[in-house]
Amino acid sequence: MAREGLNPKPMAVAASDAVGTDRRRVLWVDYAKGWCIILVVMMHSALGVGLAVGATGWLHEAVAFAKPFRMPDFFVISGLFLGRAIDRPWRDFLDKRVVHFVYFYALWFFIALILKAGDLGIAAPAAFLRAYLWGFIEPFSSMWFIQLLPFFFVATRLCKRVPAPALLAMAVGLHMLAAFHPEGGIYAMSSNLTGLTTVDSFALFFVYFIIGHLFRNHVFNFASSIGARPGAALAGLLLWALLEELSVRSGLPEIPGLTLIFGFAGAFAVVTISALLARSDAAPWLAYCGRHSLVIYLSFFAPMAATRLFLARTELAENVGLMSVIVAFVAIVAPIILDAVVRNTPFDFLYQRPSWARLKPPAQAIVSS
Repeated sequence: MAREGLNPKPMAVAASDAVGTDRRRVLWVDYAKGWCIILVVMMHSALGVGLAVGATGWLHEAVAFAKPFRMPDFFVISGLFLGRAIDRPWRDFLDKRVVHFVYFYALWFFIALILKAGDLGIAAPAAFLRAYLWGFIEPFSSMWFIQLLPFFFVATRLCKRVPAPALLAMAVGLHMLAAFHPEGGIYAMSSNLTGLTTVDSFALFFVYFIIGHLFRNHVFNFASSIGARPGAALAGLLLWALLEELSVRSGLPEIPGLTLIFGFAGAFAVVTISALLARSDAAPWLAYCGRHSLVIYLSFFAPMAATRLFLARTELAENVGLMSVIVAFVAIVAPIILDAVVRNTPFDFLYQRPSWARLKPPAQAIVSS
């Protein structure tokens, strides 16, 4: 999710060229990341509005539909580009796969705590410091994904000599263990295996990340094949959507083991629709969101909360579904605007990692998808 320069141009590349590098853009991947981040923001926006007004709306139905594959897709895509990076020197590997995320998590978690200090009762310096340090053990709200990724990267690096079948079996076993302790209700996929978000999320989602890494060539080849049979791909998407809706209504995706089937089915559905859109670059705004998915992920919480509070107090949008959509829209657009505003200013440290936060002096390390 780290890019080396500003405004990278998407380019269609062969699977063999794409695997193992995050310096070259693969357009369908940008679309897939765009879907991922929009689904995540949509979930947090809808659930937040629902709690604020004490009701649910039509967007909650979409959130429930996406639950089985929303985070699995995110982690499959995240695993695709580990590739050759896993064999780089440790210093380079840690700089790009660990320190990068630690810096932005530490920064934006600090900002989040400042904004919420009054509500959380941690305005006193000692209480604030305790809460901040605890946030590196128990991650802040939506930022758990950013905290978890470095653990996935390092674990995969340490296990690179483990035979793939054994590694996959271990990941499936961890998932099953976590899936038997579900938490999150009908809207969010999570586990309460130990009560620690990082441990439980690692167990639940590592299998998706490792599949993305181990089968990256197959995923890229699958995406490439979509262009040759767009009609069949579209028919498959419609069939998947119907089966997904019926299954969600019946509760099938909640069954441990079936969680894997529905997670991967949804992930490949996202790959399919992303590959179809990428054929003609039909929705460049979605790909743009994908290229800036980490920018959005880090900072959507603030505009989301502010917009929700404003709409709840003014009652400008009485429909819960419409209110949720407005909140999600602002939460997505505001971070992108902020990123553009602070770029090349003294505040660019918000989305650009400064030299003191690097283990090596590479090209600019900037937040991106």
